[in-house]
Amino acid sequence: MARQFFGTDGIRGTVGQSPITPDFILRLAHAVGRVLKSKEAHPTVLIGKDTRISGYMLESALESGFNSAGVDVVLLGPVPTPAVAYLTRAQRASLGVVISASHNPFADNGIKFFSAQGTKLSDAWEEAVEVAVLEEPVWVDSATLGKTRRLDDAAGRYIEFCKSTFSNDLTLKGLKIAVDAAHGAAYQIAPKVFHELGAEVISMGCSPDGLNINKGVGATHPEALVQMVIHHGADYGVALDGDADRLQIVDSSGRLFNGDELLYLMVSDRLARDEVVPGAVGTLMTNMAVELALKKRGVQFIRAKVGDRYVLEILHDKRWLLGGEGSGHLLALDKQTTGDGLVSALQVLQACVSSSKTMAQLLMGVELFPQTLINVRLQPGFDWQGHQPLWDATKAAESALGDTGRVLIRASGTEPLVRVMVEARDPVQARELAERIAATLAL
Repeated sequence: MARQFFGTDGIRGTVGQSPITPDFILRLAHAVGRVLKSKEAHPTVLIGKDTRISGYMLESALESGFNSAGVDVVLLGPVPTPAVAYLTRAQRASLGVVISASHNPFADNGIKFFSAQGTKLSDAWEEAVEVAVLEEPVWVDSATLGKTRRLDDAAGRYIEFCKSTFSNDLTLKGLKIAVDAAHGAAYQIAPKVFHELGAEVISMGCSPDGLNINKGVGATHPEALVQMVIHHGADYGVALDGDADRLQIVDSSGRLFNGDELLYLMVSDRLARDEVVPGAVGTLMTNMAVELALKKRGVQFIRAKVGDRYVLEILHDKRWLLGGEGSGHLLALDKQTTGDGLVSALQVLQACVSSSKTMAQLLMGVELFPQTLINVRLQPGFDWQGHQPLWDATKAAESALGDTGRVLIRASGTEPLVRVMVEARDPVQARELAERIAATLAL
């Protein structure tokens, strides 16, 4: 069935506009509650949120909707998205709910769900909820209404979990780490995780006011962290996004490492510890240099569609553990069930500490191919997939590149755009070929 409300990662939009309105969110929670009650007599859900001002309103609406369906609620307060996944599993709850729009500005918000196992839910589950939302509510009687309580020290429990993913034999003592929490969900948690593992911590993006989440800071704006690392002479800088499932890392020279490089480091660390890594999963946008470097070390590499959900699907299908995107969504499924910025950062720092090498040294020989990305705006109704000049130019570019690069043509999922990406060892060649392909779509 066609989805009316759910996108690739829950339900998201501008606050005050459908579907991110309190009346719809109440109805949504009631519908989810009814779906839960069809399988379980006394369900309990956990609700966490980021620091957006709209979180208070949406939290109240969710609470009322669940209680009205006879579902108990446990409020976690502001915690990262992966904390909700972990605590749902640890508390044996029926469902985890996150109020967040991730790296979007404060005016947006969204709702996403985790299963009792701390994983993304199936399409069939989301379809059942969409059907229930359109049905008339069935309010339970007063005697069977759900109750609400707060989980004491939800943040502290998650801090201990994060620390448990870092080797007991290692420490961060002697390191100065700059931490940027994007004024988001990890603003209290991230500095404590690194501090309690021994690091000297310098914080930024840890003063949320409800309106400043992701504003000029965090993983989507790492320039501020680069300057802070250089100014304070830090060894590393760690930037998270608003819900702390995305990661960027900076070294002492101010060099920014993207998710493709961090994925390679995580795989490399496992191999150095004589662990078997049969394969890793990236996306269509993952840099070709990382793919070649992994294959050179005997690690199979598969590309998923863009989006951590699709990376996760292939990891589950192949029963592999490591995957990620260049944007900084990284997955280590033997440590956490979902993308987790803090856990991923600790995996990378563990690789550096255990090897006594810098990130640059660990990535020696893995030189990213230059990528040229051109967005071409299309007129409504234009059939770009049937546009023969586009494919003629693409075939010619692929022939010119041979095995020294690649071409990717894909549509934007949110705008009437076609994205033309050419990757090559020679940046001039990448630019020229991308412009040649894009010109065939110019209107």
